[in-house]
Amino acid sequence: MMQWETVIGLEIHVQLATQSKIFSGAPTRFGAPPNTQACAIDLAMPGTLPVLNEAAVRYAVMFGLAIDARINPRSVFERKNYFYPDLPKGYQTSQLAHPIVGSGHVDITLADGSTKSIRIHHAHLEEDAGKSLHEDFHGMTGIDLNRAGTPLIEIVTEPDLRSAAEALAFARTMHAIVTSLGISDGDMSQGSMRFDVNVSVRPAGTSALGTRTETKNLNSFKFMEDAIRFEVERQIDLIEKGQAVVQETRLYNGDTGASRAMRSKEEANDYRYFPCPDLLPVCLDQAYIDAVRAQLPELPDARQRRFVSAYGLGSYDAGLLAAELPLAQYFERVAEHCGDAKLSANWVMGELTAALNRSGLAVTACPVPPEGLALLIQRIIDGSISGKTAKEDVFPAMWEGAGDADGIIAARGLRQVSDSSALEELVDQVLAQRPEQVAQFRAADDGKRKKLLGGFMGPIMAASKGQANPAMVTAILQKKLSD
Repeated sequence: MMQWETVIGLEIHVQLATQSKIFSGAPTRFGAPPNTQACAIDLAMPGTLPVLNEAAVRYAVMFGLAIDARINPRSVFERKNYFYPDLPKGYQTSQLAHPIVGSGHVDITLADGSTKSIRIHHAHLEEDAGKSLHEDFHGMTGIDLNRAGTPLIEIVTEPDLRSAAEALAFARTMHAIVTSLGISDGDMSQGSMRFDVNVSVRPAGTSALGTRTETKNLNSFKFMEDAIRFEVERQIDLIEKGQAVVQETRLYNGDTGASRAMRSKEEANDYRYFPCPDLLPVCLDQAYIDAVRAQLPELPDARQRRFVSAYGLGSYDAGLLAAELPLAQYFERVAEHCGDAKLSANWVMGELTAALNRSGLAVTACPVPPEGLALLIQRIIDGSISGKTAKEDVFPAMWEGAGDADGIIAARGLRQVSDSSALEELVDQVLAQRPEQVAQFRAADDGKRKKLLGGFMGPIMAASKGQANPAMVTAILQKKLSD
């Protein structure tokens, strides 16, 4: 069977976190009643003129600097003409020939730990369209124009991605960058980040690009990854059956796991672009760009390096914690309050993240504050409870709102017995009841003794109702069995 190579390029639409729209003062709040946040300018009513939002320009420049891209000193808005019910103007104000951000690159980390540089062709400013609503209108379509005029940057990659896994790594990296910059909340459930994926396949070892399709408006990492896998398999199946891949736009259904053709793929000339007569070119001097550069916040790569050097974390763990700003901030507060960065990292990446995923919560909505998790970790460090008790009893109770760690430990009688004389008495009782096991242990070589030691630990922990300090019990056992 012929071997195939996948070629993927992404177009990422990022909603900018401005308070008002890109060309008007209308608000951009999510969740408002339909058609309450679209003003006459957003609808291009006669006699209205757009005014460019400077914050949108600044955010675009911040993004360009973050990916080491060229910031074009002169960019031009153009009208992209097409007719669709949720585009009341009959055109979208966008950028084509002269975008604000030129070529750049983003490095991604692959599953094997290697890195790959993905070229960015450009990023441009544009306005969003409205939204067509089909579900609640039997036989009709409702139009909500609240999003019309919402500022976006569209990020266009070169076709450098070779698998769904690479595309996922790139998308996650882009999400980390824009949220760390603070230029977008990145909330895909609210449409703040959407992916269009261009996919083609070609025989391995060849350089000519195959016919590509574009699957539009994917609003989750999972949908994007699944849509790419589906499209790759679909195209290979077509070609191997002797059929042709048609250049078209497709829509992916996350419920069925399949996509369908939407329309034939348009080229740029189909949109009849021309410079917008109502907006002057955007001209940026070097002083403006330098001022924006001076205000850039810490980016994920720099934060990862700091976590390695300041907290002694491994590069992989540091990268996971540094990728998303809210999680990074949560971790740092835990580490600051408990004094053990590595244990903090383990808990944040382990129990905390698992609980967030099960509950479908963002870390910003976590019911356990970082100071609360830090107190729990302190009780493990000082021997008040074991790690097992913390994970199985105390943390779940904290998650359900039963109180802080100290209160739960006291109310449920979970504090470890760390009194050496009391533990010695327990150990003596268990050893006295098991003379054959004691003899077997003493006759065994060092390799077997570790396993045999567990035979004593279980009864001791049971006798103490799980409250004996395991480390102290182990030390006492080893001493008494070696006498």
